[in-house]
Amino acid sequence: MPITESTITAKGQTTVPADIRQSIGGEPGTRLVWHLLADGRLFVRVKNKTAADIKGIVKVPQGKRLSVEEMRP
Repeated sequence: MPITESTITAKGQTTVPADIRQSIGGEPGTRLVWHLLADGRLFVRVKNKTAADIKGIVKVPQGKRLSVEEMRP
């Protein structure tokens, strides 16, 4: 993927370049998480799931419940 760049405005805003938006499926409301690494590099990732999005994915098994002691070998 080619290197792209953007400029920070006086208000501290920037535009995500079109090719990057297309690659990440970015649309209005897409959340980005910014990480400043110890060596000064910046890492940006797409935050694609919230706690509300994953609520209910794991189903609680029905039947007998075991204590921690009962699960130990």
